[in-house]
Amino acid sequence: MEPLTEHRPFNGPVVYGFLHLVKTAAGRDSALTAALTEYCRQHELLLGAVFTERTAPDQDERSAAFTGLLDVLALPDTYGVVLPAATHLGPRALATARRKRLAEAGTRVLLLRPPSRGRKSPDQGATGHQTRRRSPT
Repeated sequence: MEPLTEHRPFNGPVVYGFLHLVKTAAGRDSALTAALTEYCRQHELLLGAVFTERTAPDQDERSAAFTGLLDVLALPDTYGVVLPAATHLGPRALATARRKRLAEAGTRVLLLRPPSRGRKSPDQGATGHQTRRRSPT
C-alpha cells in the first residue's frame, strides 16, 4: 500500500525569506527565522534561504541582502518571498521602492502577519500591481 501524499517526501515551491533587522535584540533573528520556517512547513513551501539585512541601507533599495534576494527570485521555479511583516522591507520610502522592484519582477510576497487595519497594504504598491499573499491560517 502506498503512503498518503502527506507522508511522502515533498519539495514544495521554493520561497526565500527576507529580514530587516537593524538594531534588534539578540535572539530575534533566530526567532523570526524559526517563524518563517514554521510558516513554510504549514503551507508546504520549501524555504531556500533567509536573507538578513543588518545595516540600515541608504535611500537606495539595493543592499547586499536585498540584491541577493532579487538574484535568487530570478531563478526558475522560485515561488516568491516570505516576510514576517511588511515592515521588513525597511522604512517607508525604502519599502515603497522595494515593493516596486518586487512587483516589476512579478514576485509573490507572502506575509506571516498581514498589515493592520488603516495602513496601506504592501499588496498595493506604487505600481498598482497586486502581489499574491497567503493567509497564515
